[in-house]
Amino acid sequence: MRLILIRHGETVWNQERRIQGGSSDTELSEVGRRQAEKLGLTLKDVEVSAIYSSPLKRAFDTAQAIASHHQIKVETEPDLREMEVGELEGVPISELGTSFSQFMLQWRQGRGMERLPGGESVVNLANRVWRVIQHIIRKRDPGTVIVVGHYFVVVVAICKALRWPLTCLERIRVQTGSISIIDLDSSGQSRLTLLGDTCHLGES
Repeated sequence: MRLILIRHGETVWNQERRIQGGSSDTELSEVGRRQAEKLGLTLKDVEVSAIYSSPLKRAFDTAQAIASHHQIKVETEPDLREMEVGELEGVPISELGTSFSQFMLQWRQGRGMERLPGGESVVNLANRVWRVIQHIIRKRDPGTVIVVGHYFVVVVAICKALRWPLTCLERIRVQTGSISIIDLDSSGQSRLTLLGDTCHLGES
């Protein structure tokens, strides 16, 4: 089975470098819409058995752009929404070191395992995302499935599929509009065959 993991296209908050979690239903920017269109064109000839998405607009609209090239309805899964970041929602990344300096110190020391203030922990996020992925595998194996989500959703899915510790997530980078691919065999072994590729966007 092949899982194609997509991070949604760019949003205005991405442009403004603001933190957006599961409670911010931001829309795609002009750049993000173009990224979604390019994703659709890139994946139009892939034989896909299903397309799943977070219900948040930025992911769903990206998924719809991909689905427009296939006779497939996008299926939404609430547990594919982005990590709940609580008090950090909408905060400029540049302010993290001042307004949330103590928490950021704890976050780095704990390698992201701390629960975000008013939000959730990476462990909780990983558990809910992996439940959805396992359900998809049971329902759709064999086949190729596209899953459109968010930054943390994609990186924790990769960690769980490859049985990497969640502390590895800080080493994984996936840009907006990127494609990552995981191949799973019948014995349950997983292989990462593509990570955060943006060649289709004309980016290096």
